[in-house]
Amino acid sequence: MVSLVVVAVFLLQGTLFQLPQAEAFKIFPTDDSLTHQQITEAAFLRKMVEVCRDVATSQGNGFTLPINSKLTATTVQKACSNSYASLLQLSTFNLAIIQTALSNAAVDRKVFSTAHHFDDEDFKNGRDLITKGIVAVKVSIKKGNYLSARTSLGIVCHTLQDFYSHSNWVELGSNAPFSTLIKPELPLNNLASRDTKTCKSCVGKDCSDNILPEVLQQKLLTSGYFHPIFPDKPAGKCSHGSALDQTSSKEPTGGINKDDISSDHGFLHKRAAEMAINATMELLEDIRLATGDQAFLRLMGLSQTSVLAFVIDTTGSLSNYIAEATRVFISIIDSRRGTSEEPSEYILVPFNDQDFGPLIRTGDADRFKEQINSLSASDSLNPGMCLSGLMLTLTRAPPSSDIFVLTDASAKDTELKSSVEAMIESTKSTVTFLLTNSISTRSQQNVSLSRSLSQSEIQLYRDLARVSGGQTIEFTNTTSSQATAVITGLISADLVTVLQAARNPPKAENFSFVLDPTLSNVTVYITGDSPVFTLYSPTGITQSHSQTDLPLGSILTVGNLKRVKLNSTGQTGEWKISIDSTSSYNMRVTGQSSVDVLFYFVEIVEGGHGDSWGQRFTRPFIGRNATFYVSVTGRDSVTVTDVLLVEASGSDVVRGTIKAVGATDFLVNIDRIPEWPFVVQLKGLLNDSSLVSQFQRQSPTQHKGSRITVMAQSQNITQPGVPLSLNFTVATNTTSGNYTIRARNDQGFSVSFPSSLILGTEGSAQGSVTLTAPSDTESGTDVTLTIEAEAPGSTDLNYVTLQLTVSTANAIFSGYHSLSLCLSFFFFIVCHFVCF
Repeated sequence: MVSLVVVAVFLLQGTLFQLPQAEAFKIFPTDDSLTHQQITEAAFLRKMVEVCRDVATSQGNGFTLPINSKLTATTVQKACSNSYASLLQLSTFNLAIIQTALSNAAVDRKVFSTAHHFDDEDFKNGRDLITKGIVAVKVSIKKGNYLSARTSLGIVCHTLQDFYSHSNWVELGSNAPFSTLIKPELPLNNLASRDTKTCKSCVGKDCSDNILPEVLQQKLLTSGYFHPIFPDKPAGKCSHGSALDQTSSKEPTGGINKDDISSDHGFLHKRAAEMAINATMELLEDIRLATGDQAFLRLMGLSQTSVLAFVIDTTGSLSNYIAEATRVFISIIDSRRGTSEEPSEYILVPFNDQDFGPLIRTGDADRFKEQINSLSASDSLNPGMCLSGLMLTLTRAPPSSDIFVLTDASAKDTELKSSVEAMIESTKSTVTFLLTNSISTRSQQNVSLSRSLSQSEIQLYRDLARVSGGQTIEFTNTTSSQATAVITGLISADLVTVLQAARNPPKAENFSFVLDPTLSNVTVYITGDSPVFTLYSPTGITQSHSQTDLPLGSILTVGNLKRVKLNSTGQTGEWKISIDSTSSYNMRVTGQSSVDVLFYFVEIVEGGHGDSWGQRFTRPFIGRNATFYVSVTGRDSVTVTDVLLVEASGSDVVRGTIKAVGATDFLVNIDRIPEWPFVVQLKGLLNDSSLVSQFQRQSPTQHKGSRITVMAQSQNITQPGVPLSLNFTVATNTTSGNYTIRARNDQGFSVSFPSSLILGTEGSAQGSVTLTAPSDTESGTDVTLTIEAEAPGSTDLNYVTLQLTVSTANAIFSGYHSLSLCLSFFFFIVCHFVCF
């Protein structure tokens, strides 16, 4: 009985318990079997070749793939870019594949859902999941929410692909995908009834002919029954098969799954996988026809999808700066119009000392310029709602947006700092603060209006910028042209971070970084009050902060920021920079390159047959192990030698254990999440045909762990206008007291929640969030709900992010498996694995 109590506590506190896993195409590559990720990637690549060829032909251009080249993200992107001028970064194409694959992989955590895997002949509900999911994908694309679209697409792809592994469609001799699965208007015919016997027992280990001849002759559609706990299935029915499937030991024994080559019907695995690829391509074509080529290319990440957002202070003291900032922003917008770097959308959020918003979002550059020009200043000099405006922008803007905040005063709402940090961490957006000089004045009715920023108030903005990988630039009207040059460099295409470090309190330190041959326009940014630095090249040439031009690069000073733009020659190799300062400083090295690193924290649940994993939408727990997924873009093969968690404001390092799960994809295990904030740094070798070179990349976004866990039950919003209550649990192993609760969503839907929960030491508490979609909400609309819990005294914070879909019908399509469902099977699972 003690074992039961211990495991129950671990489950409630978020520790991963080893549940039996739903069977499916595998997540990790084994022998010659194809995984869900490989199937999805193959479908993406083949479809993109078709689309790019069609687009090129329609524009009178040619489309050519290298002879005998293997289809990879790199070869396809290059071929598309050569024929279609507006196609952009390789990293965004890889990102689209990875985001879809992560969502796909997470479906295997739905252990008991027959519909998600087409188990137990659950064809109607499985088809409903697919068709409602397709609606959600199309609605998200229509609204420009491409991340939500990819999340929904991944879930749909997993279920669609499992049909070909778990049903007898391949055994029936089919040579084309079952199109009825993506077309709700078509009837599901020729399904085996519940009373129809479909299988006979296998003889020994040979299950190649266990499907009854009459089922094959009549072309009856069936699938295997799968139950990891109870061996129940109707008489005469096929089992899924495998060591985990308890039904496979009951007559008729054996199974029919084709999940990998070693499965009961593994001799058909390659055919099932190829059918799954073709079905995924058919699904993608359906989405393409419904949304158009341009939107489809954005979904695939092969067309510019960046968003440029401005959060602007409109209080009185900024009147002169608003005019100058308007000129700067419009100059940046115009410089990118008609180029491959033109943003797909623009966002504007004004704020003052009383209010913030509304958020204005448009893809029309001219309309956006009109909105900026229409801004007017109030007469107030009080601190503004800066963080509220920034939080609104982070909540409503797509992930990885570039956000610029203009202000000359302290924030009125500093209590939101920890929430803003969490949103930056979650969205991976970059925030740059543009601060006017410390005192700005204007005269009105013989009254001098002025506001000033103290060093502690400036430090708040510096801290938030550092968390995002952005900058804090102090400028005046006379230095606005230099500020424009810096801003332009910060939003360049294919921008990667090579190294980033901060020191507060300051200390003299030497930093080293490696520049590889793929990098261009390498720039060093140093932010601080009069830092002293010296730059050392690989050949031993040096340049100090006082040498504004040559021998290594040109130095531009804007307020407290020094930008060192390196010369284009002699960059490759190990560089060093020594910095000394009497105050805190930040240092960042960036460049443009097709080679970048994407990473996501993931949860892995180990089962008896295989591992299930999916993206983790919460901070990892301090002191416990964690895993994150790393993908290197821009190369078809790389060697990764080191993956490190590097202290964001210090020199401590935690080294990860690396496991390759593909030519450029890796799982990295961290034995113990540190207490300090960190960035992820990767080092390795680029393997070119004639040259092997070292490379180094770093995550621009800063991360941290937490001693709080937040878990929530997620389900579909079944009907617009009807309140939906979601239960959540907050637990901690440290501080007792009153924990502040916040909840927000990216659609602006009405939301209510308890303002606080009381937790004891090493205790937990439950609450409920009620979310209401307006009655006119379009079916298929996705909404991202974030629930936060903050410890007393703002000493710690964690959050959980849920993806929900609005539906006018009773659908079972959902983002995550219900916690209550897991608990309902909890004692049976423990008994199965512990008692026996």
